[in-house]
Amino acid sequence: MRNYQQLAREQRYQIYLLKKVGFTQSAIAEQLEVDPSTISRELRRNSGLKGYRPGQAHDLALTRRRQKTQTRRVSKETWALIEQRLRQEWSPEQISGWLKSAQKLLVSHERIYQHVYADKRTGGDLWRYLRCRKKRRKRYGSYDRRGRIPNRVSIDRRPKIVDMRRRIGDWEVDTIIGKNHKQAMVSLTERKSRLTLIRKVERKTAQAVSEAVINLLVSLSRKAHTITADNGLEFAHHEAIAQALNAKFYFAHPYASWERGLNENTNGLIRQYFPKNRDFSTITEEEITMVMNRLNNRPRKCLGFKTPRQVFYKLSTVALTC
Repeated sequence: MRNYQQLAREQRYQIYLLKKVGFTQSAIAEQLEVDPSTISRELRRNSGLKGYRPGQAHDLALTRRRQKTQTRRVSKETWALIEQRLRQEWSPEQISGWLKSAQKLLVSHERIYQHVYADKRTGGDLWRYLRCRKKRRKRYGSYDRRGRIPNRVSIDRRPKIVDMRRRIGDWEVDTIIGKNHKQAMVSLTERKSRLTLIRKVERKTAQAVSEAVINLLVSLSRKAHTITADNGLEFAHHEAIAQALNAKFYFAHPYASWERGLNENTNGLIRQYFPKNRDFSTITEEEITMVMNRLNNRPRKCLGFKTPRQVFYKLSTVALTC
């Protein structure tokens, strides 16, 4: 198959004459030694009200080429929209993808980065909202606890469909520890949609954690097929969770954090709002709700720049958050 190539004026006159005597598009392409898609695209894009005329077609093609070489200007309204999303901690790549898919606007993520750093040079603060990569956090309680949780079911027995992310309802669960190991948060992440749920617990006990998981998922029990956790003792009441939600509970292998990689990554995003030196007793429900809204209404590249909320609830629009 020949690659697409730009046509010269003489080739456009050949197309006109061959088309006039009844040649098919494939036959014309063979005569001009170009790919058939070149002929199809030429007739579709450069025909006028009176059909295909070579002189007019050539002028249209040259005009389009000149327009493409000119620098696209981004309107003030579009920059205002971009800056609003930056302040909601959307990454430039997420903003670029969302603008293209939802707003039909083309602004590359490189152009957005240029805007951010130009703003910084003039004393602006947009750069403060860029999310930087952080080192993987230390896992607390990483020593071997095998045999201390009764009736554990290994991830080896988890249905293969969970690995394929083809359905809504497969969750990963973990806990995040506060400053000086005081208080904690339970985080749940749905594998297909990446929807995130968070709840604070006063103590990281099995009872408190099981109640938090049940409270977070009870209203979504029809969308809770499986839950996968690490081997922390806080999940010792897994059977109560499974029974309350009519779900299956599985445990990853010890020291195999990649088996719950989505949850690990989500915890890193949550830590951007609640760092290790934060006293969790000062965290309010309003803050937790704000963080969930931020994460669940942020477009993800892996979701085709849809948001977790859109995918989980099958919505068509992005919710605006503060």
